[in-house]
Amino acid sequence: MATAPTDFALYCCEILSSAGPCSAKRMFGGWGISTDGLTIAIIADLGSGEKLWLKANDENRHAWEAAGCERFTYDSSKNGEPVSRGMNYYSAPEEAMDSAHAMADWARMALQAALMAKNTKKASSKTLKKAPAAKRLRGGSNL
Repeated sequence: MATAPTDFALYCCEILSSAGPCSAKRMFGGWGISTDGLTIAIIADLGSGEKLWLKANDENRHAWEAAGCERFTYDSSKNGEPVSRGMNYYSAPEEAMDSAHAMADWARMALQAALMAKNTKKASSKTLKKAPAAKRLRGGSNL
């Protein structure tokens, strides 16, 4: 049976609603917040309580950093050092946590980053599917 979202997860869905109707689902001990099947945010408790982290990318990373947002990291089980590999999320600006209106621009940037990530994955999977045929033609041994 699915776990009901926490009050904080429901509130995050509410303030991110300018990106589209949001839903919260359990994910790795926290929550994933999605709209139209795209994960635009995560909620994680890294020891100091639940915190909202929004999807980012290389094109908008500067905006998150300029607002003083921190990049999501977790402790590596191998050596205990912080790792951010593959996790391109930044903390939500404190002032944006007040309302959907205050969060609107940040929610749209998170949605844009999620859309770009999805399109990049689609393009790379198409390239990978085509690669074996191209390899056969170049090598000539399979003809």
